[in-house]
Amino acid sequence: MRDVSLHVAPGETYGLLGPNGAGKSTTISIIAGLLGADAGQVRLDGRPMTTRDTRARSAIGLVPQDVAVYPDLTARENLRFFGRLYDLTGRRLDERVDRVLDVIGLRDRADERSKAFSGGMNRRLNIGIGLLHEPRLLVLDEPTVGVDPQSRNTILDAVEELAAQGMAVLYTTHYMEEAERLCDRIGILDEGRLRAEGSTRELTRSVGERDRLHLGATGPLPAAAAAIERLAGVRSVSVAADGLLVLVDDAAAVVARVIDATTAAGAAITSVDITRPDLEAVFLHLTGKALRD
Repeated sequence: MRDVSLHVAPGETYGLLGPNGAGKSTTISIIAGLLGADAGQVRLDGRPMTTRDTRARSAIGLVPQDVAVYPDLTARENLRFFGRLYDLTGRRLDERVDRVLDVIGLRDRADERSKAFSGGMNRRLNIGIGLLHEPRLLVLDEPTVGVDPQSRNTILDAVEELAAQGMAVLYTTHYMEEAERLCDRIGILDEGRLRAEGSTRELTRSVGERDRLHLGATGPLPAAAAAIERLAGVRSVSVAADGLLVLVDDAAAVVARVIDATTAAGAAITSVDITRPDLEAVFLHLTGKALRD
């Protein structure tokens, strides 16, 4: 790792993306206190954390990529076992187990052995273990790999709810749509370096990607193009065989004015399509690789 620096605020979901071998697992291990850093430090609530600082580490909930549950125990028994490792006892342990079962959607299967669960259900149980002690920071390492659609939606809904309640979440994934849905900010890691950081919108703009408007139109298209080109927020306009192609900073902010300018120039609009740049385009631009490479 080389000069990787990131900050996750309470209530924020931070996505850490990178191709295989980029350094995500190493970064997570350092943040969780499993590996020591050669330089720099991890700070939790402003307090430096080391691999021997069990008090600081207890404020982190780590959900590893490999499922870590006991197959011969029920969901409830798994949660109670790990809860005791977090020094939860008595009524407090019972309350946390019941709450977590609700969050991960396993209340109705709580007394079944986890070896009878689907892969997705065991991943949900794995997340529940990481939530038992109400961590300040929840670290999720590819929590939806290989899960069924129902479990995946349950996991994503749970992450959104936890962030809304104020928990800081560090999330790694190989699914761009998950990052775009969940993450307030995203860091793109490649070859041990943080190549870029920001919201999806900020990242797409940083590499020159703009929104595209395609107007299906007939009539005096060159005149309409000239009128559109004078509008604020419009980067370029070109005439196509079936209408106009308009490159803009923010389609939602300018689409009404583009339509007004087009019709004022005498052209008739038959359709309007908006294409926004996505995270995949940014990732390919910065790393030259697909996310799974």
